[in-house]
Amino acid sequence: MRPPRSPAPAAALLALAVALALASAAAARHTYATVPPPAERADEEVRRMYAAWKSEHGRPRGNCDLAGGEEEDRLRLEVFRDNLRYIDAHNAEADAGLHSFRLGLTPFADLTVEEYRGRVLGFRGRRSAARRAGSTRYLRRRRDQLPDDVDWRQLGAVTEVKNQEQCGGCWAFSAVAAMEGINSIVTGNLISLSEQEVIDCDSQDGGCNGGIMQNAFQFVINNGGIDTEADYPFTGTDGTCDANRVNEKVVTIDNFVDVATNNETALQEAVASQPVSVAIDAAGRAFQHYHSGIFNGMCGTRLDHGVTAVGYGSENGRDFWIVKNSWSDGWGEGGYIRMARNVPSPRGKCGIAMDASYPVKYSSNSNPAARAAMAVLEMVVA
Repeated sequence: MRPPRSPAPAAALLALAVALALASAAAARHTYATVPPPAERADEEVRRMYAAWKSEHGRPRGNCDLAGGEEEDRLRLEVFRDNLRYIDAHNAEADAGLHSFRLGLTPFADLTVEEYRGRVLGFRGRRSAARRAGSTRYLRRRRDQLPDDVDWRQLGAVTEVKNQEQCGGCWAFSAVAAMEGINSIVTGNLISLSEQEVIDCDSQDGGCNGGIMQNAFQFVINNGGIDTEADYPFTGTDGTCDANRVNEKVVTIDNFVDVATNNETALQEAVASQPVSVAIDAAGRAFQHYHSGIFNGMCGTRLDHGVTAVGYGSENGRDFWIVKNSWSDGWGEGGYIRMARNVPSPRGKCGIAMDASYPVKYSSNSNPAARAAMAVLEMVVA
């Protein structure tokens, strides 16, 4: 969801200071007893890193440009310092073999974990009764007949990593990425589509205040198509539905399908065939600062973020999902995260197997007869 409007400066700074103190205490408990914490960085080094980070991520260079002036900038520096301390402690553990992933200075390095959650997480979740029965559309193959690895980026079905900024529209980005993928697979044309149209025009969801991917699919079906990113660009805020652009139906889909829940094999079968929208629990501090490697960090199954599974594979005996995020290419592995796959819980890592879905496109827009024939075939297979 989007963050609330800024409170009075004094109250905001006090709240930030309290949150920082709590985060510092949590960081102190984070390091394993067998791994001593790394040496504290010198103040001059931290300040240099903070200045470089602000320059890289477009933060104001002058204190006068910050909402709270010099005092807020000092507090932001302390939040940055505390996050850096947490990152260094985690990476020391990773160097000792306790983690399969590393942390780094992401675009959220000057935010407390509470602020991070308020800015970029916007998946609302569904009641179980709202789910369709899990489809058997891709269950014609046994697991041992599936490819060992799939990467739809290499197969030309994934557009560039996008940036939802401070809009809680992750659900729209997830759904659009899945629609871009199936359209490319069916037509051979990779077209970047408009998240802003979905955010503005899907009346079943809350725009930058959150939504679900299935509603986005249904909006495009009901609308008869969706416009391109170039012609209906992202603004980072809720807008009024553009009556002219919403009638530009550049890409269509015919249906959408829910993957069988709590079943990583079913999810693998779907991802082997196309990019799939998935919901995950991304509220953890390790997720906030993820930089590289196979994420096996602490997370729950309280689904709060929509992303897109665009492949899977294995590295050194560790299975992983390739997940496209919408936080710019400055987060993670160029905007992607590899998440542990085939974990003990049937819900998957961070709940990735709990609420997955994908759009269906039977053929190119120019051949409605073929689409109808494929629709009949799908009913027979399912």
